[in-house]
Amino acid sequence: MSTTPDSPSWHPATQAVRAGLARSEFDETSEALFLTSGYVFSSAQDAADTFAGDLVHDVYSRYTNPTVRMFEERLASLEGAEACAATSSGMAAIFCSLAALLENGDRVVASRSMFGAIIYVVNEFFPRWGVETVLVDPTDLDAWAEALSVPTKAVLFESPSNPLLAMVDIEEVSALAHAAGATVIVDNVFATPVFSKPLQQGADVVVYSATKHIDGQGRVLGGAVLGRSDYVAEIVTLLRNLGPTLSAFNAWVLLKGLETLDLRVRRMAENAEAVARFLESHPKVATTIYPTLDSFPQKELADKQLTGGGTVVAIKLEGGQDEAFRFMDALEIFDISNNLGDAKSLVTHPATTTHRRIGPEGRAAAGITDGTVRFSVGLEDARDLVADLEQALARL
Repeated sequence: MSTTPDSPSWHPATQAVRAGLARSEFDETSEALFLTSGYVFSSAQDAADTFAGDLVHDVYSRYTNPTVRMFEERLASLEGAEACAATSSGMAAIFCSLAALLENGDRVVASRSMFGAIIYVVNEFFPRWGVETVLVDPTDLDAWAEALSVPTKAVLFESPSNPLLAMVDIEEVSALAHAAGATVIVDNVFATPVFSKPLQQGADVVVYSATKHIDGQGRVLGGAVLGRSDYVAEIVTLLRNLGPTLSAFNAWVLLKGLETLDLRVRRMAENAEAVARFLESHPKVATTIYPTLDSFPQKELADKQLTGGGTVVAIKLEGGQDEAFRFMDALEIFDISNNLGDAKSLVTHPATTTHRRIGPEGRAAAGITDGTVRFSVGLEDARDLVADLEQALARL
Protein backbone atom coordinates (compact mmCIF):
# COMPACT_ATOMS: atom_id res chain seq x y z
CA MET A 1 0.00 0.00 0.00
CA SER A 2 1.10 3.57 -0.66
CA THR A 3 0.58 6.01 2.19
CA THR A 4 -0.03 9.71 1.70
CA PRO A 5 2.48 11.58 3.89
CA ASP A 6 0.79 13.74 6.54
CA SER A 7 1.82 17.37 6.72
CA PRO A 8 2.28 19.00 10.13
CA SER A 9 1.04 22.25 8.60
CA TRP A 10 -2.38 20.83 7.76
CA HIS A 11 -5.36 22.32 9.54
CA PRO A 12 -7.81 20.00 11.35
CA ALA A 13 -10.37 19.92 8.53
CA THR A 14 -7.69 18.70 6.12
CA GLN A 15 -6.39 16.13 8.61
CA ALA A 16 -9.91 14.76 9.03
CA VAL A 17 -10.07 14.03 5.30
CA ARG A 18 -6.48 13.21 4.38
CA ALA A 19 -4.45 12.00 7.37
CA GLY A 20 -3.46 8.34 7.43
CA LEU A 21 -4.74 7.70 3.88
CA ALA A 22 -3.21 4.49 2.50
CA ARG A 23 -4.09 3.35 -1.02
CA SER A 24 -3.74 -0.17 -2.37
CA GLU A 25 -2.29 -1.05 -5.77
CA PHE A 26 -5.70 -0.20 -7.25
CA ASP A 27 -5.34 3.52 -6.35
CA GLU A 28 -8.89 3.80 -5.03
CA THR A 29 -10.26 7.25 -4.14
CA SER A 30 -12.21 6.13 -1.09
CA GLU A 31 -10.43 4.30 1.69
CA ALA A 32 -10.31 0.57 1.03
CA LEU A 33 -12.37 -1.72 3.23
CA PHE A 34 -10.32 -4.80 4.14
CA LEU A 35 -12.92 -7.32 5.25
CA THR A 36 -10.54 -10.09 6.21
CA SER A 37 -9.95 -12.01 9.40
CA GLY A 38 -6.44 -13.14 8.51
CA TYR A 39 -3.54 -12.75 6.10
CA VAL A 40 -1.36 -15.10 4.06
CA PHE A 41 2.43 -15.35 3.96
CA SER A 42 4.63 -16.01 0.95
CA SER A 43 6.59 -18.66 2.85
CA ALA A 44 6.66 -20.54 6.12
CA GLN A 45 9.80 -18.61 7.03
CA ASP A 46 8.00 -15.27 6.50
CA ALA A 47 5.27 -16.45 8.86
CA ALA A 48 7.84 -17.50 11.46
CA ASP A 49 9.74 -14.21 11.10
CA THR A 50 6.51 -12.22 11.46
CA PHE A 51 5.53 -13.98 14.66
CA ALA A 52 9.07 -13.55 15.96
CA GLY A 53 8.82 -9.82 15.34
CA ASP A 54 11.56 -9.76 12.71
CA LEU A 55 9.25 -9.00 9.77
CA VAL A 56 6.46 -6.40 9.59
CA HIS A 57 3.37 -8.12 8.22
CA ASP A 58 -0.28 -8.18 9.24
CA VAL A 59 -1.02 -11.34 11.21
CA TYR A 60 -4.69 -11.35 12.19
CA SER A 61 -7.36 -8.66 12.26
CA ARG A 62 -7.69 -8.93 16.02
CA TYR A 63 -4.11 -7.59 15.97
CA THR A 64 -4.01 -5.21 13.01
CA ASN A 65 -6.05 -4.36 9.94
CA PRO A 66 -5.21 -1.80 7.23
CA THR A 67 -8.62 -0.07 7.44
CA VAL A 68 -8.49 0.11 11.23
CA ARG A 69 -4.94 1.42 11.01
CA MET A 70 -6.06 4.27 8.72
CA PHE A 71 -8.74 5.27 11.24
CA GLU A 72 -6.25 5.20 14.11
CA GLU A 73 -3.67 7.28 12.26
CA ARG A 74 -6.23 9.82 11.07
CA LEU A 75 -7.75 10.34 14.51
CA ALA A 76 -4.30 10.58 16.10
CA SER A 77 -3.34 13.28 13.61
CA LEU A 78 -6.56 15.18 14.25
CA GLU A 79 -6.15 14.94 18.03
CA GLY A 80 -2.45 15.77 18.03
CA ALA A 81 -1.57 12.47 19.76
CA GLU A 82 1.46 10.26 19.23
CA ALA A 83 -0.68 7.16 18.78
CA CYS A 84 -4.22 5.79 18.82
CA ALA A 85 -5.72 2.38 19.58
CA ALA A 86 -9.20 1.74 18.19
CA THR A 87 -11.65 -0.34 20.23
CA SER A 88 -14.97 -2.07 19.67
CA SER A 89 -16.93 0.54 21.67
CA GLY A 90 -16.52 3.61 23.82
CA MET A 91 -16.85 1.57 27.02
CA ALA A 92 -14.13 -0.79 25.78
CA ALA A 93 -11.94 2.29 25.36
CA ILE A 94 -12.69 3.48 28.90
CA PHE A 95 -12.03 0.06 30.41
CA CYS A 96 -8.77 -0.49 28.53
CA SER A 97 -7.51 3.02 29.26
CA LEU A 98 -7.67 2.17 32.97
CA ALA A 99 -6.81 -1.54 32.80
CA ALA A 100 -3.52 -0.73 31.09
CA LEU A 101 -2.49 1.25 34.18
CA LEU A 102 -4.09 -0.35 37.24
CA GLU A 103 -3.18 -3.27 39.45
CA ASN A 104 -4.07 -4.44 42.92
CA GLY A 105 -3.42 -1.73 45.51
CA ASP A 106 -3.58 1.20 43.08
CA ARG A 107 -5.77 4.26 43.49
CA VAL A 108 -8.08 6.06 41.06
CA VAL A 109 -9.58 9.51 41.49
CA ALA A 110 -12.53 10.23 39.19
CA SER A 111 -15.30 12.71 38.65
CA ARG A 112 -18.64 11.72 40.15
CA SER A 113 -20.37 13.34 37.15
CA MET A 114 -19.92 10.93 34.24
CA PHE A 115 -21.89 8.50 32.09
CA GLY A 116 -23.53 5.91 34.34
CA ALA A 117 -21.64 2.91 32.90
CA ILE A 118 -18.31 4.66 33.52
CA ILE A 119 -19.27 5.30 37.15
CA TYR A 120 -20.08 1.59 37.41
CA VAL A 121 -16.68 0.54 36.02
CA VAL A 122 -14.78 2.90 38.32
CA ASN A 123 -16.86 2.57 41.47
CA GLU A 124 -18.05 -1.04 41.30
CA PHE A 125 -15.84 -3.08 38.98
CA PHE A 126 -12.23 -2.07 39.64
CA PRO A 127 -12.60 -2.27 43.44
CA ARG A 128 -13.13 -6.04 42.91
CA TRP A 129 -9.50 -6.09 41.76
CA GLY A 130 -8.31 -4.29 44.87
CA VAL A 131 -8.26 -0.81 43.33
CA GLU A 132 -9.24 2.07 45.59
CA THR A 133 -11.58 4.58 43.96
CA VAL A 134 -12.43 8.12 45.03
CA LEU A 135 -15.20 10.16 43.38
CA VAL A 136 -15.09 13.96 43.59
CA ASP A 137 -17.17 16.95 42.53
CA PRO A 138 -15.70 17.80 39.10
CA THR A 139 -16.16 21.54 39.59
CA ASP A 140 -14.43 21.77 43.00
CA LEU A 141 -10.68 22.31 42.72
CA ASP A 142 -10.29 21.99 46.49
CA ALA A 143 -11.90 18.56 46.35
CA TRP A 144 -9.49 17.52 43.58
CA ALA A 145 -6.55 18.85 45.59
CA GLU A 146 -7.60 16.91 48.69
CA ALA A 147 -8.18 13.69 46.75
CA LEU A 148 -4.83 14.05 44.99
CA SER A 149 -2.84 14.84 48.11
CA VAL A 150 -1.74 11.17 48.23
CA PRO A 151 -0.15 9.01 45.49
CA THR A 152 -2.62 8.09 42.75
CA LYS A 153 -2.25 5.99 39.61
CA ALA A 154 -5.05 7.37 37.39
CA VAL A 155 -7.41 10.32 37.15
CA LEU A 156 -10.52 10.08 34.98
CA PHE A 157 -13.15 12.64 34.08
CA GLU A 158 -15.45 13.95 31.36
CA SER A 159 -15.38 17.63 30.47
CA PRO A 160 -18.11 18.65 29.78
CA SER A 161 -19.82 15.86 31.71
CA ASN A 162 -22.81 13.70 30.89
CA PRO A 163 -25.56 14.87 31.27
CA LEU A 164 -25.25 18.27 33.02
CA LEU A 165 -22.14 19.57 31.23
CA ALA A 166 -20.03 20.10 34.36
CA MET A 167 -16.57 21.34 33.43
CA VAL A 168 -13.25 20.22 34.89
CA ASP A 169 -10.33 22.65 34.81
CA ILE A 170 -8.09 20.34 32.79
CA GLU A 171 -4.92 22.38 33.26
CA GLU A 172 -5.27 22.72 37.05
CA VAL A 173 -6.43 19.16 37.72
CA SER A 174 -3.71 17.73 35.47
CA ALA A 175 -1.06 19.61 37.43
CA LEU A 176 -2.44 18.22 40.71
CA ALA A 177 -2.65 14.73 39.24
CA HIS A 178 0.88 14.74 37.88
CA ALA A 179 2.20 15.84 41.27
CA ALA A 180 0.48 12.76 42.71
CA GLY A 181 2.03 10.53 40.04
CA ALA A 182 -1.22 9.99 38.14
CA THR A 183 -1.99 9.58 34.45
CA VAL A 184 -4.83 11.91 33.42
CA ILE A 185 -7.53 10.38 31.19
CA VAL A 186 -10.14 12.69 29.67
CA ASP A 187 -13.33 11.47 28.03
CA ASN A 188 -13.75 14.14 25.36
CA VAL A 189 -16.97 12.83 23.80
CA PHE A 190 -19.14 15.89 24.48
CA ALA A 191 -16.58 18.48 23.34
CA THR A 192 -15.26 16.38 20.40
CA PRO A 193 -11.90 17.10 18.72
CA VAL A 194 -13.61 20.06 17.07
CA PHE A 195 -14.09 22.09 20.26
CA SER A 196 -11.46 20.81 22.72
CA LYS A 197 -7.90 19.45 22.72
CA PRO A 198 -7.27 18.01 26.20
CA LEU A 199 -3.73 16.88 25.37
CA GLN A 200 -2.80 20.51 24.76
CA GLN A 201 -4.26 21.47 28.15
CA GLY A 202 -2.22 19.02 30.21
CA ALA A 203 -4.04 15.68 29.92
CA ASP A 204 -2.11 12.50 29.10
CA VAL A 205 -4.84 10.41 27.47
CA VAL A 206 -8.01 11.17 25.50
CA VAL A 207 -10.81 8.63 25.15
CA TYR A 208 -13.71 8.65 22.68
CA SER A 209 -16.87 6.76 22.06
CA ALA A 210 -16.60 6.98 18.28
CA THR A 211 -20.19 5.75 18.21
CA LYS A 212 -21.22 9.31 18.96
CA HIS A 213 -20.14 12.29 16.82
CA ILE A 214 -17.38 10.52 14.88
CA ASP A 215 -19.90 8.21 13.27
CA GLY A 216 -22.66 10.71 13.90
CA GLN A 217 -25.36 8.87 12.04
CA GLY A 218 -26.31 6.05 14.38
CA ARG A 219 -24.73 3.24 12.36
CA VAL A 220 -21.86 1.55 14.20
CA LEU A 221 -20.12 1.17 17.54
CA GLY A 222 -16.50 2.11 18.10
CA GLY A 223 -14.06 3.70 20.48
CA ALA A 224 -10.53 5.06 20.67
CA VAL A 225 -7.76 5.69 23.17
CA LEU A 226 -5.13 8.30 22.29
CA GLY A 227 -1.89 9.28 23.99
CA ARG A 228 1.85 8.58 24.12
CA SER A 229 3.14 5.74 21.95
CA ASP A 230 4.40 3.67 24.90
CA TYR A 231 1.05 3.93 26.70
CA VAL A 232 -0.97 3.10 23.59
CA ALA A 233 1.29 0.07 23.06
CA GLU A 234 0.00 -1.24 26.41
CA ILE A 235 -3.58 -0.73 25.19
CA VAL A 236 -2.77 -2.64 22.00
CA THR A 237 -1.46 -5.57 24.08
CA LEU A 238 -4.78 -5.67 25.94
CA LEU A 239 -6.78 -5.53 22.73
CA ARG A 240 -4.79 -8.34 21.10
CA ASN A 241 -5.19 -10.65 24.08
CA LEU A 242 -8.67 -9.74 25.33
CA GLY A 243 -10.28 -9.11 21.95
CA PRO A 244 -12.29 -5.83 22.07
CA THR A 245 -10.84 -4.66 18.75
CA LEU A 246 -12.63 -2.51 16.20
CA SER A 247 -13.98 -4.31 13.13
CA ALA A 248 -12.75 -3.26 9.70
CA PHE A 249 -16.25 -2.35 8.55
CA ASN A 250 -16.88 -0.12 11.55
CA ALA A 251 -13.47 1.50 11.08
CA TRP A 252 -14.37 2.28 7.47
CA VAL A 253 -17.66 3.88 8.51
CA LEU A 254 -15.85 5.93 11.15
CA LEU A 255 -13.23 7.04 8.63
CA LYS A 256 -15.99 8.42 6.45
CA GLY A 257 -17.51 10.03 9.54
CA LEU A 258 -14.28 11.87 10.29
CA GLU A 259 -14.44 13.49 6.85
CA THR A 260 -17.57 15.42 7.79
CA LEU A 261 -17.05 15.67 11.56
CA ASP A 262 -16.14 19.37 11.59
CA LEU A 263 -19.04 20.38 9.36
CA ARG A 264 -21.61 18.33 11.26
CA VAL A 265 -20.52 19.25 14.79
CA ARG A 266 -20.35 22.98 14.08
CA ARG A 267 -23.83 22.99 12.54
CA MET A 268 -25.20 20.89 15.40
CA ALA A 269 -23.65 23.29 17.92
CA GLU A 270 -25.31 26.26 16.18
CA ASN A 271 -28.64 24.45 16.47
CA ALA A 272 -27.94 23.52 20.09
CA GLU A 273 -27.31 27.14 21.03
CA ALA A 274 -30.57 28.20 19.36
CA VAL A 275 -32.42 25.47 21.26
CA ALA A 276 -30.74 26.45 24.54
CA ARG A 277 -31.59 30.13 24.17
CA PHE A 278 -35.23 29.29 23.47
CA LEU A 279 -35.47 26.93 26.44
CA GLU A 280 -33.78 29.41 28.77
CA SER A 281 -36.41 32.01 27.92
CA HIS A 282 -39.37 29.68 28.42
CA PRO A 283 -41.30 30.11 31.71
CA LYS A 284 -41.99 26.36 32.06
CA VAL A 285 -38.29 25.45 32.07
CA ALA A 286 -36.72 25.87 35.51
CA THR A 287 -33.07 25.56 34.43
CA THR A 288 -31.30 25.42 31.08
CA ILE A 289 -27.68 24.28 30.88
CA TYR A 290 -25.44 25.01 27.89
CA PRO A 291 -21.82 26.28 27.91
CA THR A 292 -22.29 29.44 25.82
CA LEU A 293 -25.16 30.80 27.90
CA ASP A 294 -24.28 33.65 30.27
CA SER A 295 -26.17 31.72 32.95
CA PHE A 296 -23.85 28.72 32.64
CA PRO A 297 -22.25 28.40 36.09
CA GLN A 298 -18.76 27.79 34.67
CA LYS A 299 -18.94 30.20 31.76
CA GLU A 300 -15.41 31.54 32.29
CA LEU A 301 -13.89 28.05 32.28
CA ALA A 302 -15.97 27.03 29.27
CA ASP A 303 -14.70 30.05 27.35
CA LYS A 304 -11.14 29.10 28.31
CA GLN A 305 -11.31 25.40 27.37
CA LEU A 306 -13.89 25.17 24.59
CA THR A 307 -14.04 26.77 21.17
CA GLY A 308 -17.75 25.96 20.87
CA GLY A 309 -20.68 24.97 23.04
CA GLY A 310 -21.14 21.44 21.72
CA THR A 311 -24.24 19.53 20.72
CA VAL A 312 -25.83 18.70 24.09
CA VAL A 313 -28.33 20.80 26.04
CA ALA A 314 -29.80 19.87 29.44
CA ILE A 315 -32.83 21.24 31.25
CA LYS A 316 -34.56 20.71 34.58
CA LEU A 317 -38.33 20.72 34.91
CA GLU A 318 -39.96 21.38 38.29
CA GLY A 319 -42.60 18.67 37.80
CA GLY A 320 -40.18 15.76 38.11
CA GLN A 321 -40.38 12.51 36.17
CA ASP A 322 -44.09 12.79 35.35
CA GLU A 323 -43.67 16.19 33.72
CA ALA A 324 -40.45 15.15 31.98
CA PHE A 325 -42.15 12.09 30.49
CA ARG A 326 -45.20 14.06 29.32
CA PHE A 327 -42.93 16.63 27.71
CA MET A 328 -40.76 14.03 25.96
CA ASP A 329 -43.77 12.04 24.73
CA ALA A 330 -45.22 15.22 23.21
CA LEU A 331 -42.15 15.89 21.07
CA GLU A 332 -42.60 15.10 17.38
CA ILE A 333 -39.13 15.67 15.87
CA PHE A 334 -36.86 14.74 18.77
CA ASP A 335 -36.58 10.96 19.04
CA ILE A 336 -36.44 9.37 22.49
CA SER A 337 -33.06 7.62 22.60
CA ASN A 338 -30.17 7.28 25.03
CA ASN A 339 -27.62 7.87 22.27
CA LEU A 340 -26.10 11.27 21.41
CA GLY A 341 -24.03 12.97 18.75
CA ASP A 342 -26.37 11.83 15.98
CA ALA A 343 -27.53 13.74 12.90
CA LYS A 344 -31.05 13.26 14.25
CA SER A 345 -32.04 15.22 17.36
CA LEU A 346 -32.53 12.96 20.36
CA VAL A 347 -33.90 13.34 23.88
CA THR A 348 -33.47 11.19 26.98
CA HIS A 349 -34.38 11.07 30.67
CA PRO A 350 -31.05 10.32 32.40
CA ALA A 351 -32.53 9.28 35.77
CA THR A 352 -34.34 6.31 34.24
CA THR A 353 -31.89 5.44 31.44
CA THR A 354 -28.21 6.40 31.20
CA HIS A 355 -27.78 7.09 34.93
CA ARG A 356 -30.32 4.69 36.41
CA ARG A 357 -27.71 2.25 37.72
CA ILE A 358 -25.86 4.79 39.88
CA GLY A 359 -28.93 5.06 42.14
CA PRO A 360 -30.67 8.02 43.78
CA GLU A 361 -27.67 9.01 45.89
CA GLY A 362 -25.29 8.92 42.93
CA ARG A 363 -27.69 10.97 40.82
CA ALA A 364 -28.19 13.50 43.59
CA ALA A 365 -24.42 13.88 43.97
CA ALA A 366 -24.16 14.57 40.23
CA GLY A 367 -27.08 17.04 40.31
CA ILE A 368 -29.39 14.84 38.24
CA THR A 369 -33.02 15.32 39.24
CA ASP A 370 -36.11 13.38 38.18
CA GLY A 371 -36.97 16.41 36.06
CA THR A 372 -33.64 16.45 34.20
CA VAL A 373 -33.94 16.05 30.43
CA ARG A 374 -30.95 15.80 28.06
CA PHE A 375 -31.09 16.81 24.40
CA SER A 376 -28.63 15.79 21.71
CA VAL A 377 -29.25 18.38 19.00
CA GLY A 378 -28.89 17.25 15.41
CA LEU A 379 -28.80 18.65 11.90
CA GLU A 380 -32.46 19.55 11.38
CA ASP A 381 -33.44 23.18 10.84
CA ALA A 382 -33.22 24.96 14.20
CA ARG A 383 -36.55 26.67 13.55
CA ASP A 384 -38.29 23.30 13.35
CA LEU A 385 -36.60 22.09 16.53
CA VAL A 386 -37.66 25.20 18.44
CA ALA A 387 -41.22 24.87 17.15
CA ASP A 388 -41.30 21.24 18.30
CA LEU A 389 -40.10 22.19 21.77
CA GLU A 390 -42.61 25.02 21.94
CA GLN A 391 -45.62 22.84 21.11
CA ALA A 392 -44.50 20.15 23.59
CA LEU A 393 -44.02 22.68 26.40
CA ALA A 394 -47.42 24.16 25.63
CA ARG A 395 -49.02 20.84 26.57
CA LEU A 396 -47.61 20.87 30.09
